[in-house]
Amino acid sequence: MTRRMILPLLFGLVGCAILIGLGSWQMQRLHWKEGVLAEIEARIAAAPVLLPDHPESPRDRYLPVVAEGRMTGEGLKVLASRKLVGPGHRLIGVLETGGRRVLVDLGFVPDGEPLDLPQGPVRVVGNLHWPEEKDSFTPEPNPVTGLWFARDVPAMAVRLGTEPTLIVAREPVVPEIAPLPVDTSGIPNDHLGYALTWFLLAVAWAGMTVLFLWRIRRRNA
Repeated sequence: MTRRMILPLLFGLVGCAILIGLGSWQMQRLHWKEGVLAEIEARIAAAPVLLPDHPESPRDRYLPVVAEGRMTGEGLKVLASRKLVGPGHRLIGVLETGGRRVLVDLGFVPDGEPLDLPQGPVRVVGNLHWPEEKDSFTPEPNPVTGLWFARDVPAMAVRLGTEPTLIVAREPVVPEIAPLPVDTSGIPNDHLGYALTWFLLAVAWAGMTVLFLWRIRRRNA
C-alpha cells in the first residue's frame, strides 16, 4: 500500500465507524421506544380508577379513570377524521361530577350528522389525556362556526369554564357517538428507519472508499 492510500483509507474507516455507531445508537433508541410504548399501552388498558382530585400531566397522562355525573349540554367541536369514514368532528362536552366541571372527549361524529351534545346523567370510562396537537401553524378556533382545529386543553377549559382536565372516553357515553380512545398510534417511532439510513450510508461510504482506493492504485500502476 502506498502512502497516498493511507489517508483515504483512514478517512473511509473513520467515516464508516461513525455511521455504523449512529445506526447502532438508533437501534438502541428503537428498543427503548418499544419498551416505552408497551408500558403506555399497558397503562392505557388497565382497570379504571376514580378520577383523581388534582390530576396533572405528565404524572397522570393515560391514567384510566371512571367518573359519574351529569353532562351539561355545553361543549365544542374539534376537526377530525377517521379512516374509511372521512372527515368529521370530535365532540368535547362538559361533565359535572362531585362538584367539579371537567372536559370529556365523547368521540367522533361524521360530517353531515347532528352534533347535539348530550345532557343528563352519564357514566364515563376513559383515559386522562393532554394532547399535544397545537403548534404555531394551528389556526385559532373559527369564531363563526365555533370549529376548533386542535384539542388545546387549557384553552378549551377557559372557553367552557372547566378545570383543565380531559377524559377521552374509551366506552360509548351515548350510543350515537363512537369513541376515539387514547392509543399509541400518535407517538412517533421512526428509529428503525433512521438506523437503516445510517447503515446504508455506511455501506455507500465504504463503497466510495474502496472505489477511490482502487483508482489511486490503478493510477499508480
